[in-house]
Amino acid sequence: MNRLLFVCLGNICRSPLMEGLVRAELRKLGRLERYTIDSAGLGAWHAGEMPDPRAMAIARQRGIDISMQRARALTSRDFQAFDLVLCADRRNLSELRRRAGSDADRCALFLDWSGVKAEGEVPDPYTGGAAEFELAYALIERGAQGLVRRLEPAGQAGDFR
Repeated sequence: MNRLLFVCLGNICRSPLMEGLVRAELRKLGRLERYTIDSAGLGAWHAGEMPDPRAMAIARQRGIDISMQRARALTSRDFQAFDLVLCADRRNLSELRRRAGSDADRCALFLDWSGVKAEGEVPDPYTGGAAEFELAYALIERGAQGLVRRLEPAGQAGDFR
């Protein structure tokens, strides 16, 4: 089974949207059952909390329910439990790679790995308003579509490396 983990700073905005949108894309193809998908934050500030209400609202407006997700902090076990750890921005990536040690090759930028935008970042909308959440959602939606195309070219599971 292909195991994917999505990471942002607190696991209440970007990574829950990444998880939700990738799940939705795989569900459309009837391939969701082939994957283990989760999200986590670099910090535990929001552990146990639902996603940010603004993230839930923008997803819900587009027919995606992320309200069942709960924030959790990244653990050292995640680097062995997941084949691929995709994060929102370069600061996240730097910290992920530092924590991953010898498993750092499992970590990449979400948009870069998805083929959407080389060295691309999903800006953190947390301190912004509706426009920032719209931008984050649009980038994540394109990234989710690109990731699924890469994982499931012509209906066949792709290679992570």
